[in-house]
Amino acid sequence: MAPSYGDGPFRRLGFLAGAAIVCILVRMNVRTNLLLPEKLVREVDKYAGPRGRSRFVAEALEAKLKRERLRVAIQETAGALDMTLHPEWATSEDVVEWVRAGRSEETMSLADAEDGDATRA
Repeated sequence: MAPSYGDGPFRRLGFLAGAAIVCILVRMNVRTNLLLPEKLVREVDKYAGPRGRSRFVAEALEAKLKRERLRVAIQETAGALDMTLHPEWATSEDVVEWVRAGRSEETMSLADAEDGDATRA
């Protein structure tokens, strides 16, 4: 998702520098109050160090949000692949064989592709 300019945690600052327009993306922090169990805060402080609590919590929240976005994407795309169109993936063993066969195929080297040489590596 692209950052939202003008609201949310990002602000876009634009100004002229010589003949070029310079845009700088500045991350704006928002102060918030959270009620957390004292034991949890003590443990966070143990790992985050002095004055590192906000960074530690922000990184933990980012990781949790990443997992939640992935979970939603998996749920939304479940069943999108029609397995009848891919009998080579019918069983785990078939998938392993399909991957091995693909990896063992001769492929054109990158250097040959850039040179236009159609010979195989």
